[in-house]
Amino acid sequence: MNHLNNTQVHTVDNAVEVQEQVFKFQREGYAKERIYVLTHDKDRTKRIVDHTDAEKIGVAEEGIGSTIANIFRSHGDELRAKLRSLGVSEQDAQRLEREMDQDKILVIAWGGKEYSGEEFDPAVYYYPQYVV
Repeated sequence: MNHLNNTQVHTVDNAVEVQEQVFKFQREGYAKERIYVLTHDKDRTKRIVDHTDAEKIGVAEEGIGSTIANIFRSHGDELRAKLRSLGVSEQDAQRLEREMDQDKILVIAWGGKEYSGEEFDPAVYYYPQYVV
């Protein structure tokens, strides 16, 4: 099975880690239209975009703003709805939202299937792995 059909959710701490993970997903073959960055803090997301330029972390003339097509900055229902549409279960969406409450940033490589209602993708890969 093609791994690009799998959704991966990575939880990171800062802009450098965001950019590293985005480039890793791109090297693995995910199109930028399928890479999402989710955070609660609008100001923090803007800082991530503003401060990940070539000079600071050595990326060839391309800031994160042109690298990522999908940056979501919101709270609550809208963010959970986005996670659910990418295949994240309700329970995991709530857990990930708590992570974002702790200033974490989600970088998601989406497998491409949209979900609705109560359905979810049982094969989503989370890193770091979450142990119940």
